[in-house]
Amino acid sequence: MNIRHNRRFTLPACAVLLAALAIMDIASLRDCQAADQPTTSDLPLKHVADIPLPGGATRLDYESYDPGRKLMFIAHLGDGEVIAFDMRESRVVGRIANISSVHGVLVIPELSRVYASATGTNEIVAIDEASLAITSRIPGGIYPDGMAYAPDVRKLYVSNQSGETETVIDVSTNTRVATIPLGGEAGNTQYDPVSRHIFVNVQTRQQLVEIDPGTDRIVARIDLPGARGNHGLLIDPRNRLAFIACEGNDKLLVLDMRTMRVIQAFETGETPDVLAFDPVPGTLYVAGETGIVSMFQVKEAVVTKIGSGRVGPRAHVVAVDFATHRSYFPLKDIDGHPVLRIMETR
Repeated sequence: MNIRHNRRFTLPACAVLLAALAIMDIASLRDCQAADQPTTSDLPLKHVADIPLPGGATRLDYESYDPGRKLMFIAHLGDGEVIAFDMRESRVVGRIANISSVHGVLVIPELSRVYASATGTNEIVAIDEASLAITSRIPGGIYPDGMAYAPDVRKLYVSNQSGETETVIDVSTNTRVATIPLGGEAGNTQYDPVSRHIFVNVQTRQQLVEIDPGTDRIVARIDLPGARGNHGLLIDPRNRLAFIACEGNDKLLVLDMRTMRVIQAFETGETPDVLAFDPVPGTLYVAGETGIVSMFQVKEAVVTKIGSGRVGPRAHVVAVDFATHRSYFPLKDIDGHPVLRIMETR
């Protein structure tokens, strides 16, 4: 009797359990789907579209765009290729393969050329922008990452993160012409058109280093109080400000380039990485590894935080189209595929 009694109640119990598990699975799926959607209520942004990108659901890195050709170049680090994206037609128009663990990408419109840092092979790869063909491979330092171009001297500067150096390349001949020891781990590199100097983060020394492209020598070391892991860097020449993203303590530092002193500091999303600036409205974007994007208003050299919001999973890279004021976030995995998430101001 006990056996029959137990069997009679075991089947409904199993059915209830299975139903409960199914409900939990559906709820989890909904949570995952919701997590993939931007939650930017604290930001003046709205979601425009997700454009599928080719390749696997692997890490994407830096972007660079040519406003004349309306082409965006995206480093697909995990797939070892650079993606060419037509911003006017919102579609992929090319893929440049065989660029191992590509991190940095920089388009130089006046040269009709794109440079990519192939970290896997410690090379800088030159790409013809019109044909999308690789034209040259140049030895870089150890772990080449960010890049900046000094047009007056026609030189490309590459920050070698773990190599603790800055590689200098003559773009007329695509040859390495100098290696500058930085004395610490390198972060991102930027060119300042006012001073005509190169600036690079030295993130293990909490410093910003200034390099004279005429001599390829360090002319100043600027201490950054409050910095930890100062990696991201962007220069606003009009307002004479440098924005420094510190991934070690989740802060944005604002440096006055007239006095070379930190004048403001803000909290950001966790592990801030890439910055972008839209100069007409004066909007600064700081994208973080956890997908939290922080936005700031820059007006007359005064920076005010607008807010922070989740744009998408691992939305650590951002670029802005100055003409449309749309922002572009490459995301490695939405429903198992990489996409380019497009946002615009509202």
